[in-house]
Amino acid sequence: INAEYMGAHIADGYATYVEQSRTAWVFQYPAQIVCYVTRTWFTYETHQAFDQLEDGNEAAVKDFLKHQKSQLDALISLVIGELTKGDRKKLVTLITIDVHARDVIGKMVDEKVDSGSSFQWQSQLRYYWDDKKGSHIAICDAEFVNGYEYIGNCGCLVITPLTDRCYITLTQALRLRKGGAPAGPAGTGKTETTKDLARALGLACYVFNCSDQMDYKSLGNIFKGLAMSGSWGCFDEFNRIPIEVLSVVATQVKSILDAIKNNKKRFRFMSEEIGLIQSVGIWITMNPGYKGRTELPENIKSLFRPCAMVVPDLMNICEIMLSAEGFLEAKELSKKFVTLYRLNKELLSAQDHYDWGLRAVKSVLVIAGELKRGEPSIDERRTLMRALRDTNMAKLSKDDIYVFMKLIQALFPNMEVPVKIYPALVDACKKAAANFGFLPGENDIFITKCVQYKELLDVRHSVFIIGPTGAAKTSLWKTLAAGFTLQGDKTMVEIINPKAITSNELYGYTHEQTREWKDGLISRIFRELAQLSKTKKNSKWIVLDGIIDAEWIESMNTVMDDNKMLTLASNERIPLTSSMRLVFEISHLKNATPATVSRAGILYLNETDVGWSPFKDRWVAQRNDTKERNYLDMLFDKYIPTVFEYCKRIMKPMYSALILSLI
Repeated sequence: INAEYMGAHIADGYATYVEQSRTAWVFQYPAQIVCYVTRTWFTYETHQAFDQLEDGNEAAVKDFLKHQKSQLDALISLVIGELTKGDRKKLVTLITIDVHARDVIGKMVDEKVDSGSSFQWQSQLRYYWDDKKGSHIAICDAEFVNGYEYIGNCGCLVITPLTDRCYITLTQALRLRKGGAPAGPAGTGKTETTKDLARALGLACYVFNCSDQMDYKSLGNIFKGLAMSGSWGCFDEFNRIPIEVLSVVATQVKSILDAIKNNKKRFRFMSEEIGLIQSVGIWITMNPGYKGRTELPENIKSLFRPCAMVVPDLMNICEIMLSAEGFLEAKELSKKFVTLYRLNKELLSAQDHYDWGLRAVKSVLVIAGELKRGEPSIDERRTLMRALRDTNMAKLSKDDIYVFMKLIQALFPNMEVPVKIYPALVDACKKAAANFGFLPGENDIFITKCVQYKELLDVRHSVFIIGPTGAAKTSLWKTLAAGFTLQGDKTMVEIINPKAITSNELYGYTHEQTREWKDGLISRIFRELAQLSKTKKNSKWIVLDGIIDAEWIESMNTVMDDNKMLTLASNERIPLTSSMRLVFEISHLKNATPATVSRAGILYLNETDVGWSPFKDRWVAQRNDTKERNYLDMLFDKYIPTVFEYCKRIMKPMYSALILSLI
C-alpha cells in the first residue's frame, strides 16, 4: 500500500514539475517526493545535455550548469524569507542536493566530459522514472528499485567526494551480495552516510549501538528481523562485541548473504525457517584502535567490504551548509571557518575536551543559521563571527581564551559584535541563585556560565559540564533548572551516579539461563521520561554525575549522536525526545575516547571562574557581628591573594591541591 501511494505521488510530482516555476512547485509536495522528483529530473536533464552535446551543441553542458546555478540562487533567496519549520527544512535539504548537483556538472565541465557513459557521471546516484517500473536508482553498474519506505522530512547529509566514494563502495557491496564496513576516526560520517544512502534508496535503516552485553542470540534476533523486513541494519562500534560472539555472528551473517545470492524467498536461520526480502543490508561501523575494541576475526572480515573514511572535506561541508542556511558569501566564510578551526587545533593547548571536528562544526553552523534568520540585514561576516565566538567560549580553558580571541580578531578584523543578551533568563537565574544562596561572582561570571549552558542545550542534546571539585558544576545546572521553572518551564531532573553501579545494573541485562530481561536504572528512567514526553513538553534532564570511562559511556553513543536512540541488549529502542537532555557532570575526560568527546557540547568551568571569593563572601555573611565581618573581609583581601602568589612562585607542593580546598 505504501509503495503504491508513494509511487502515485512521485508520478504526479514528476508530471507537474515542468508545468510551473520550481519555487512554487516545491511547496505543493512533501519533502520526500520533492527530493526524489528533483533528483529524477536532474538525471533526465543531464542526459539531455549530453545528447545535445553529441548532436553538436558544444555549450549544452555549460548552459545546463548556468541553469543549475540560477535554480540554486532562487532557492537560497527563498530560504531567507518567512517559512514554517517544515518548509525551511525541506528547502535546506533541496539546496544541499542542488549544490551537489551543481558541483557534479561543474566538475564535468572542467574535465571536459562529453559522454553520459563516462565514470564521472556513472559514479553518481542516478534516479529514473518509468510508468511501468516506477522509480529506480542506478550507480555505476548497480541498479536498485526504490523501496518507497516513508522517510519523512529529516534532512540530508552534505554530499562530498568522500560520501560519493562511500556510496560506490556500499552499493557495490550490495551488488556482490556482501555487507559493508565503513571504518575511520570519530566524526567522519560513517553511520550518517550509511543512513543517508538508505534514505536515498527508499529503505528503512536501523542503527544498533553494539556493546559487550550483546550475545549471539540477541544479535540473531536482529538479523532475523532485518531479513524478514528487507531493512538495513547499521551496527555502530561493531568491534565492541566480544570476540567469541563475533565468531558465531559470522555464521549468521553468511547464512543470510548465501540466501540472497541464491535468490531464496525462504531460508533456514537459527533452527527456524524464515522469509527473506532481497533488499536486506548489513553494515558495520568501527573506530579502530580505541579503548575496549577487539580485532575482527578473519571469517567475519571476509563478509564485509571495507571502506576507509578518514578526512571529511570540512571546507566543502561548511560552504554547502552555509549556502543551505541562506548565506550568500558562503565560499569566503567557509575558508575563514576552516582556517580558524585548523589554527585552534594547532595553537590552543591540548585539552582532553577539545574537539574541532565535524560534529563541532555542524553545531556552530546551526547557530549561525538561526542568527542569520533572526537578523537577516546584518553583515554575514558579523553573524558567523558571533556564532564562532559565542559557541566556543563556553569550552575554552582560561589560558586559551586570549589566543582564541586574537585569532577571531585576525580573521574578522575591525569587527565588534555584542554578545546576545537574554534579559528574562538572566533575571530568572539571578533570582534562582539568590533563593539557593549562591553568589554571582566577579562580573556575574556564574550567571554568564548559566546562559552559555542554556545556549548549549539549545543546539546539543548531550552536554558535558567539566571542571574541578568546587567549580560550581552542580550549582550551575540547579540554578538554570530553577530559572527555567521560574519562567514557566518546570524542569524535571533525574540524577544518577553511573559509577555506583555495574554496567548491567545501569543498562539492564538478559539472564543467561532464563533469557529474561532485567531492566537497568537508566533504561527505566529513559522509558518513563519518553512516555511522559508524549503528554508533557516541559524540559527533562538526566544528570549523570560520575567519572566517565569507556566501559559504560560507549553504550550511550547512539543516544548522544543524531540517532537520539538508546538501544538495549534486549533489542528495545527508547528515543531521546525533543524535551529530554543528557547532562554529564564530570571533572575530566581522560578515560573517554574521541568518539565520546565529539558527541556532546562542552561547558568548561575553570577553577578561577567562580573562584573562592563567593564561598568566602557567603561564609563571612553568616557571621553575626558586623565588625567581625568587616575585619574578615579586609584580612582575606589583604593576605590570601599574596599568600597564594608566594606559594605558586616559591613553594613546591607535594601533591596538587585545589585553591578552594586550601581556603
